[in-house]
Amino acid sequence: MDTEQTVRTFLDFYRDRGHHVLPGASLVRPPGDPVLFTTSGMHPLTPYLTGRPHPDGVRLADVQRCLRTTDLDEVGDPTHLTAFQMLGSWSLGDYGSPRSVTWARDLLVDGYGIPPGRLHATVFGGESGHPGEGLGPDIETEDAWGELGVPVERLGPDNWWSNGPTGPCGPDSEIFVWTGDGEPAGTPGTDPRWVEIWNHVSMRYLRHDDGSLHSLPRGSIDTGMGLERLVTILQGRPSVYESDAFDTWRGVLPGLWGGDEPTRRIVADHLRSAAVLISDGVRPAATGHGYVLRRLVRRVLTLLWREDRDRTLGDLPPEPVEDSLRHFGLPPQGPPRAPRVRDVLLDEERRFGSQLDRGRRVLSQRRFSGPLGEEDYAFLHDTHGLPRELVTALRAEQQG
Repeated sequence: MDTEQTVRTFLDFYRDRGHHVLPGASLVRPPGDPVLFTTSGMHPLTPYLTGRPHPDGVRLADVQRCLRTTDLDEVGDPTHLTAFQMLGSWSLGDYGSPRSVTWARDLLVDGYGIPPGRLHATVFGGESGHPGEGLGPDIETEDAWGELGVPVERLGPDNWWSNGPTGPCGPDSEIFVWTGDGEPAGTPGTDPRWVEIWNHVSMRYLRHDDGSLHSLPRGSIDTGMGLERLVTILQGRPSVYESDAFDTWRGVLPGLWGGDEPTRRIVADHLRSAAVLISDGVRPAATGHGYVLRRLVRRVLTLLWREDRDRTLGDLPPEPVEDSLRHFGLPPQGPPRAPRVRDVLLDEERRFGSQLDRGRRVLSQRRFSGPLGEEDYAFLHDTHGLPRELVTALRAEQQG
């Protein structure tokens, strides 16, 4: 099942069960939001999870593009991406956790063909919902999984979901799929071959500024499932970078810039994420949204130029960019998007190249002739925008 079929199956399943399908929102959060980017499918729906009526009803579903920078150091492993798509469904005070997890099992087994014996769930075990709270285990969801024949493991704070220090929160049931060879073994808490694919959060509480919890007058259900991770499992691939979402990147990068597999994964992820940010109106800058985009592009350039300073993003063909924008549901508007993305990337490349030239001049100063200490690296980064790994490469260049 390819990505398009996977999305269609998900939306049709929930549409058939009375859910209104919402259009995806921008990655960029509006002014006043405490975070820069949409980090999960529920983010745009936060006000409605605490009781505000939604104009499209109490059952909703969507496919939402998301971006997270908290996992940048893990990008390139089998499951982590910077920009990704989230499949989501919501019950705003309508049905509860038992129906939600029953439908989840039905979709995974009957819709996607995952053998039921390869499923495992976790639930909140009641150790603590928040320091000092000591809430009990999520018996309701645990019993629902038991009736479905899905094994359940009780875990602690990892199965308590919150959107921050305040706001809606509640126990979280996570669904895992066995990805190892042979019969499933262990539990999600003991064996990494159980891969998490779907979260079901029972938004039962509201946390206030003083840390206290109060029950919401009507609980809601918020579910989120990473599309790329799901597709990887359905296609039997060992990593998200080998799923069809990265087909064009995988076909282009080895012959274009070479490099080892970890480097190609990071380059593909960061350029793909940069393209989506640019198409959502972000431009490179020293702060805010633009700083995240700048950091992604310059990290790519750092990796490429470490091997060959003559490499340029201008050699990137338009197909991977266009394919990624289609994947993220960004419709064509005005002139073709790939040239616009290319123009922004090349402008940032020129800026970074000029900065590096200045960096070489700075590093030629006597104060940097000996071993560099932490203060030196901090100065070069904060004053000249030179990342540590590039300073190391420039020093090696000078000494070689």
